[in-house]
Amino acid sequence: MTIAKLATVLILAAALAGCNTTDRLASVGQAPVLTAIADPTTTAGYQPVRMPMPEPIADTYQPNSLYRTSAKGFFKDERAHRIGDILTVMVTIDDSAKINNQTNRSRASSNTAGMGGIFGAALTSATAETDLNIDPSAAIQFDSGMNDRGNGSVNRAESLETSVAAVVTQVLPNGNLVIEGRQEVRVNFEVRDLIVAGIVRPSDIQANNTVPSTKIAEARISYGGRGQITDVQQPRYGQQAMDAILPF
Repeated sequence: MTIAKLATVLILAAALAGCNTTDRLASVGQAPVLTAIADPTTTAGYQPVRMPMPEPIADTYQPNSLYRTSAKGFFKDERAHRIGDILTVMVTIDDSAKINNQTNRSRASSNTAGMGGIFGAALTSATAETDLNIDPSAAIQFDSGMNDRGNGSVNRAESLETSVAAVVTQVLPNGNLVIEGRQEVRVNFEVRDLIVAGIVRPSDIQANNTVPSTKIAEARISYGGRGQITDVQQPRYGQQAMDAILPF
């Protein structure tokens, strides 16, 4: 990276840090602002979900019957099945992983070459005139060695159990529902965010209009926070910029 590029990155980092500092100074003594309720399909960057779909099957009616063959129940089904319907997602995450790897590698090599006959005599004569003590039989020598050792371990445990209401934002051609839900809870000066999105089958929605998070395909679950405590736990922008730039 050239000096000009490094200076540009540092200037941009300083500008971003300045903007963040201004925002933080403006919100001194105030609680974090909650996000306004909005239609997820109108937000910037929203992309409708497109997945491989089977051929659609048209509804058929039996003779002298008032009910279609694809009906889920004899009476009206109260579970979510249309755009705008709401269902409750039961988020349950209990994951653990333990990985331990160790690698050792070593290599050593040695090469020696000498000069005899006319070339050896010429080398001896040349070294005698310059008062250098060089053995013609070992005039060239190469030694190399390498020793690598690596250790790595992962010990991770995650547990989360909560619930969040989600809205059906899209109905796919095969009937699967695209859902998205967000929940914000502010306690004192800290906001806890919970975001759930994915694709569910109508048959996986239980009678009480709930669906477990394990039944969500392409699940995107985010659990975090923002506020004074989260801000203290994050490294400063300058430190993040230096971590990205410094090669050591």
